[in-house]
Amino acid sequence: MKGQAKNRDAKVQVVTLGETMIRFSSRVGIPLERARKLDVEIGGSESNVAVALARLGVSVGWISKLVDNPWGRRIAGELRLHGVDTSRIIWTQEGRVGTMFVEPGVKPRPAEVIYDRANSAASTMKFDELDIDYILSARHVHLTGITMALSDSCRELVKQVAAEVRKAAGGTVSFDVNYRQRLWSPEEARRAVVSVLQYVNLLISTLDDVRRVFQFDGRAEDACRLLQETYGCPWVIITLGGEGAVGLFDGEVQRVSGYELSIVDRIGAGDAFAAGAIYGFLQDAPDISLKYGAALAALKHTVFGDQSYFSKADVERLLAAGGSDIQR
Repeated sequence: MKGQAKNRDAKVQVVTLGETMIRFSSRVGIPLERARKLDVEIGGSESNVAVALARLGVSVGWISKLVDNPWGRRIAGELRLHGVDTSRIIWTQEGRVGTMFVEPGVKPRPAEVIYDRANSAASTMKFDELDIDYILSARHVHLTGITMALSDSCRELVKQVAAEVRKAAGGTVSFDVNYRQRLWSPEEARRAVVSVLQYVNLLISTLDDVRRVFQFDGRAEDACRLLQETYGCPWVIITLGGEGAVGLFDGEVQRVSGYELSIVDRIGAGDAFAAGAIYGFLQDAPDISLKYGAALAALKHTVFGDQSYFSKADVERLLAAGGSDIQR
């Protein structure tokens, strides 16, 4: 395959696939237009999930298309530092690495995020560039609506990957709706997302995204039932921000409460939740999905940057301290 790195025998439990950008952030209290210095991090929904899972001890690989320049190498190198396999990155000399600029918010002022990702290398990914054997060798693949929103080729790629995984014996798929209004309209998102849900075992969404994309107006429990009955996803989890989350697991409703938070950085908390949900899914344990999701999301709020660097021991300490309760 074009651009494949060397470690061709690597096999992992989970594969994630999507775009990661360079993140430039001003410090709290300093607007971007006044900033003289910017912190440089990396951030992308699928790689955020990959890092969080790797820190929990799950073997995980991340696939994307990166320009072979300092920014592309920065992304790959940082992910490798956290134990993520980057051997299936598609390297190219064309296009660009997407960037985002973050101005942290403090109540009542929300954070401001400015994306500069048009014509990125990742947006040109095509299915035939992927090492599909590597993907199918994993137990589980995680995909998101963000990747589908990047381009027509990425939209088809997500559908084809999900379909191939489900055709393979034992493969499972999780999908986070992750609606971004700056990338596409609710109508476009709905058409694309619906086309992939038939292949999804674990569906994750915020309640706000369910309302926008699926035009649903009601309780989270009812949203779970609607999505499960309409699209056949065995596990559906709806996150509720500070109020926790609700899940419907093969017909059984469970709910987890949220945590009291001192917020350093909100960005990436949803991805941290998704990682916890996948961690429980791999064990066929809905209670672990909800508890770990809520705990990782809470912990992510306490650190700067997109990524969750917390270990299983960190999560267990928070749970032992009397955090979220599961309600059945």
